[in-house]
Amino acid sequence: MQPLPQGSTVAVIGSGAMGSGIAQVAAMAGHQVLLYDNRPDAAGKAVDSIRIAYSKLVEKGKLEGEAADQACARIRCIAGLPEAAGAALVVEAIVEDLEAKRALFLELEGIVGEDCILATNTSSISVTAIGAPLRRPQRLVGMHFFNPVPLMALVEVISGLATERAVADTVYATAESWGKNPVHAKSTPGFIVNRVARPYYAEALRLLLEQAADPATLDAVMRDCGGFRMGPFELMDLIGHDVNFSVTNSVFKAYFGDPRFTPSILQQELVNAGFLGRKTGRGFYHYGAGLEKPAPHTEGPQERPGTVSTIGGDISALEPLTTRLKGAGFDLTHHISFNPSPGFLCGGAAVYLTDGRSATQRALDEGHQDTVVYDLLLDAAGATRIALARADGCSEASYHAVVGLFQAAGFEVTRLDDVPGLAVMRTVAMLANEALDAVNQGVCSARAVDVAMQKGVNYPRGPLAWADAVGLRHVATVLGNLAAVYGEDRYRVSPLLRRKLALDPNGARVHA
Repeated sequence: MQPLPQGSTVAVIGSGAMGSGIAQVAAMAGHQVLLYDNRPDAAGKAVDSIRIAYSKLVEKGKLEGEAADQACARIRCIAGLPEAAGAALVVEAIVEDLEAKRALFLELEGIVGEDCILATNTSSISVTAIGAPLRRPQRLVGMHFFNPVPLMALVEVISGLATERAVADTVYATAESWGKNPVHAKSTPGFIVNRVARPYYAEALRLLLEQAADPATLDAVMRDCGGFRMGPFELMDLIGHDVNFSVTNSVFKAYFGDPRFTPSILQQELVNAGFLGRKTGRGFYHYGAGLEKPAPHTEGPQERPGTVSTIGGDISALEPLTTRLKGAGFDLTHHISFNPSPGFLCGGAAVYLTDGRSATQRALDEGHQDTVVYDLLLDAAGATRIALARADGCSEASYHAVVGLFQAAGFEVTRLDDVPGLAVMRTVAMLANEALDAVNQGVCSARAVDVAMQKGVNYPRGPLAWADAVGLRHVATVLGNLAAVYGEDRYRVSPLLRRKLALDPNGARVHA
């Protein structure tokens, strides 16, 4: 499908942060842009801000001055909707209210031509519901940009039940011609990103509720071990707890109370108190002049241990951690008979990658009191931190030997309380599980969900690619163990994951 021609007219209705960003990108791509806002002078102020944004790009050498001037000249404020009659595409970016959006599109239907595509930038409202009263709902499509629009690459192209495929394909191609990374999705609650991202917040809030660690420590683990750009607590503070809590509630209600999306009482309390994050000066952190974010908990230095061995029948899963330990001078002998699960033996402690059980439960199950589990690492070769949990019966000497082992390999070591699945592993497993359900339910493709989560919320790796790297069997084991601990449907394994494992228990993959 071809994109809309360069030079064709794009009308943007609403000149707030999203609308002005869309106008800026469309003009830069060569379109004539009409900008409308029913608030007096709002559109004019938006054009001024776009002009400043272009000027900054010129100053940084990212845009030629002539190109900036030409793009600015292509943007024109209009005084009323009838002036958008010749538009090839109208993008709505008004208040997130179903009736307001319906009223706007009903009015636009009487103004624009029959071939004009109508697009809504809604982040949460059903495209099907918005289009229901229209005479021709087949030309309505979701075109969900992410803020800030000029910087964020993702556009979710959302098809309602009535949306014609040719319309969605044209918008997809147009977004691509604007330099974006579009993905197709069905109109379902949360679309892709706002649905699949829920576990990133939900699991962190549960860990805090269970006193696994303080927010600063959990944020550091997610950043330094998991490779996420921002930890969940600092991100929620940035988004605003009123907004984040509202989205979670919206998705929870839209899925008729599915426990996967259950809101947190901790966040409810923050909203009740008016502690909404950065914008109010307090959320999980305090903000203000001279205030510094608390430091994460890091274990003090311990002596380097002597002999360290690998254990388990197949230790390939321990790479590249074994390479890093060898690089630190450890001669890793191997004991195949100790336990079939891959791990390390250090100072009398058995050390394993978490499988969703607590270290204490694993110590009981395997009859070895001195047990330590470590959290998932995005990049074991380059990570700066590793998170550990020790069984309640583990001796101080054995635990300190494990701390010394990882410190000798260049890690800062953080101890979490002995919660099942730790932080990164349980979060990644839940993200992957939700992504698999979205694919299984026809919301989007496997490729689309990975692109969406990387380009829309800057995840270091797509959740399904991450599941492939961890191993689908291990992801299912983690989820199964979490379900056994909590007794909740929240951790049910996706049918698609079970299906792939049934075909190939050891080598199953999402991506070929």
